Amino acid sequence: MKTVYVATEGQKQYICSLIEHFYTCMFPKYFTDNEIETFQSLGILQFEPSTYDGTLKEAFAIISALQSLQVIIEYVSFHHLSDHYEHLFQRNVEQLEQHGISFPLTLGHFLHKKDEYVSMYTKPAHAWVM
Repeated sequence: MKTVYVATEGQKQYICSLIEHFYTCMFPKYFTDNEIETFQSLGILQFEPSTYDGTLKEAFAIISALQSLQVIIEYVSFHHLSDHYEHLFQRNVEQLEQHGISFPLTLGHFLHKKDEYVSMYTKPAHAWVM
């Protein structure tokens, strides 16, 4: 008999918030709204907590892969690209794909930020409407 621990609802919500961070904070810096809309229609970084029956180990693997990708993207945007970071990026993408989360982008897509651009995907700075 093997004991398996199921991921908690909080972990599922945290995975969703990490993915939302990609769409609202990271993608608008590098892609246009049309490209981001295409990502959504293609199911990039799609995670359905209602259909996810993952284990605690799988949840931690997904969370660590998403966090690692965020850190690598932010680091490379301020520093230079190296083979080491390309390898780390690819390894985390493969980790996500093992758990059914598609991320077909490469680190090269995140090397150059766009000029200042107002995106409909970016979170507002505050909740007050002027």
